[in-house]
Amino acid sequence: MNSFWIECLGWAATCIFVASYFFAKPTRLRAIQMLGALLWISYGVLIGALPVIIANLLVFAAAAWTALRKSPAIGPSPAA
Repeated sequence: MNSFWIECLGWAATCIFVASYFFAKPTRLRAIQMLGALLWISYGVLIGALPVIIANLLVFAAAAWTALRKSPAIGPSPAA
């Protein structure tokens, strides 16, 4: 892959990750963060940067874990 396209991938990953903070719904924020992390992982593989790969695997895993965990049930509080 040409270095121009690798750099474009890095910039796209940056833009997507930053854009994730503008989503109000937590599920969408995490989905966009996961997409950004996948792009960063691809970028890290292409440039041979293990810290970029590992850091974004952790970001992806954290976003996926928080997206998939069950949220507490919303309902009336038990009577005291």
